[in-house]
Amino acid sequence: MNTSNEELKLAIKYMLLASLLFAFTGSFAKILSQNMSSVEVVFFRNITGLLIVLISVYKVPLKQNGGKPFLLFFRGFIGFTALLMYFYNIANIPLAEAQTFAKTSPIFTAIFAYIFIKEKLSVTSWFGVIIGFLGILFITGFDISTLDKTDYLGILSGVGAGLAYTSIRELKNYYDTRAIVLSFMTIGTIGPIIIMILGEYYKSKTFDFMLAPFIMPTYSDIYAILGLGIFATMSQLSMTKAYSLAKGGIVGTIGYTNIIFSIFLGYMLGDNFPTLVVLFGILLIVISGIIVSYNNK
Repeated sequence: MNTSNEELKLAIKYMLLASLLFAFTGSFAKILSQNMSSVEVVFFRNITGLLIVLISVYKVPLKQNGGKPFLLFFRGFIGFTALLMYFYNIANIPLAEAQTFAKTSPIFTAIFAYIFIKEKLSVTSWFGVIIGFLGILFITGFDISTLDKTDYLGILSGVGAGLAYTSIRELKNYYDTRAIVLSFMTIGTIGPIIIMILGEYYKSKTFDFMLAPFIMPTYSDIYAILGLGIFATMSQLSMTKAYSLAKGGIVGTIGYTNIIFSIFLGYMLGDNFPTLVVLFGILLIVISGIIVSYNNK
């Protein structure tokens, strides 16, 4: 893909905008989590996207061969599960740390692509993977015995996203991109409804990230729900535009500015500023993601 200087500059602008919008999406999710469960926030996040994709499919029908229904379901289910963990962390830890855990997905994507679809990893890529795991250790405090639930969920959200992205590499050969997104959005809308019904009868502190009752939104919540849906959709559109204009490695690198935006937005919402140890861990994960992205385009 040959990219002119003008296209590159435009791609960088779109990705910077997408990163800022992603940070605002997380901020709206954090605000909503004060009045409702993270499961309910996931529902409102996905139903907006589902409606938009369905309108798109109605206007321009899907063009695809199909043939991988179980893998398509797996992509939707594992992506939804990772999103539950991610939004739970947004509600319970500083926004920047939740975003950083999510940004570990390229590390796990590289590993899973190596294992499942036999993509080769260079020595440099393995070096990047090791740096990423060191970053996780710095953020979690090195002592496994003292890890919080949010630490486990953060790592698992990265693992889940990595599995989802790896499955997309195979699914794109069989399905329209919108069908892949639709599988995720559909499960991400129906799943929370089932969970919230179960949450009316069953309580669990251990599994509260995926088992919670429905809470009727207040009038003030409506604005945050609209903000969540609008900013999430706009961020996806901006990111897609950026990737269409320049190489993935370059665009993906700019995407890590999302963490910087999240640090400041989180601080405005009452988060503590990250310690030097956590900041160093964040830096290592950013470096890891850049190395892996450039060596596995």
